[in-house]
Amino acid sequence: MSRIGKKLITIPAGVTLEQTDRSIIVRGSRGELRWAIPAEITVTITDGAVAVTSASKQRDSRALHGLTRQLLAGMITGVSEGFRKQLEMKGTGYRAEIQGEDLVISAGYSHPVRITAPAGITFKVEKNVQIFVEGNDKQLVGEVSAKIRAVRPPEPYKGKGIRYHGEVVRLKPGKTAKSQG
Repeated sequence: MSRIGKKLITIPAGVTLEQTDRSIIVRGSRGELRWAIPAEITVTITDGAVAVTSASKQRDSRALHGLTRQLLAGMITGVSEGFRKQLEMKGTGYRAEIQGEDLVISAGYSHPVRITAPAGITFKVEKNVQIFVEGNDKQLVGEVSAKIRAVRPPEPYKGKGIRYHGEVVRLKPGKTAKSQG
């Protein structure tokens, strides 16, 4: 049995869970998320807690057990508090701005890069170099953040580019002059 899967998930106030045949719907103050439950997994909703159990002890079933528990916990957190990722831009002339629902990034290319926010995701920009990606779905927030970072990943010589807040970029030494002699 999965160690993570055995833990109960507490349901905070204001969050409701509804289970249909093989799917679960989580509703909260920030919206609604739904997910299809794998066939080997059973989800039991009791007063204020959710328990996830596995039908067999095979490796794949144990992995799905822990995965299902973590995804449900993420959904509950998402509809009650939401998720947020922060990215930073480093480099001369690098900046970001919001135009309608889109994020427009100037990152050293001949043209600005426009990223459209998918449903459920919002962008915020502070000081023209700090980008915040917010939403209820943890996976979607991470995916959009990775797409933004991929516009100009940090390069290893000067450290210019777009990086996650707190990400450490190890800088390489540049070329050294050839010794004459």
